[in-house]
Amino acid sequence: MRVIVRPLVIAAIVAISSPLAVVASSHGAMAQADQSGQPPQAVKQVALTEKQIQGLLAAKKEIDAVVSKLPEGQSDQPDPKVVAQLDNVAKKYKFANFAEYDEVDGNVGLVMEGIDPQTKKYVGPEVVIKKQIAEIQADKKMSAKDKKDALDQLNAALKGVTPVQFPENIALVTKYYDKLGEVMQQD
Repeated sequence: MRVIVRPLVIAAIVAISSPLAVVASSHGAMAQADQSGQPPQAVKQVALTEKQIQGLLAAKKEIDAVVSKLPEGQSDQPDPKVVAQLDNVAKKYKFANFAEYDEVDGNVGLVMEGIDPQTKKYVGPEVVIKKQIAEIQADKKMSAKDKKDALDQLNAALKGVTPVQFPENIALVTKYYDKLGEVMQQD
């Protein structure tokens, strides 16, 4: 099971300084380490269907509620009862299991990371991250330490960008961008 815990400082900084916060809070394969110091697992890319996107939108709130029960830092050995709950919720929304739901969530995140929230067009994650870097560099209110931390994380993310292997996923995720942005912003 892929559980990525992103540092809160970058999300808070980007949320304060930019409407690009949706991108920072979305799931995906940005190269950021979880709290164990391990790099995130790469998302297995798959071609998405409209039915999967609709299922993700419907299930997200319930899945997040169950995931919130997982103790932090113990993602290697999750409670079997919680895993069963995740599978049950995923099946309720027509996924084979939580692993399929998580795969869809990761693929959506890959695309979301490359959508410019102002134009709602896919420009690629490199462009979005470079915009975030420029905004943070221009921020006069941010402390030097916070700015350095944020820039280090964004530069690491820039080096670990994963290209989208299924271009049709871009059109599908872009179609549901506003709805996906709402549910992913809650993470």
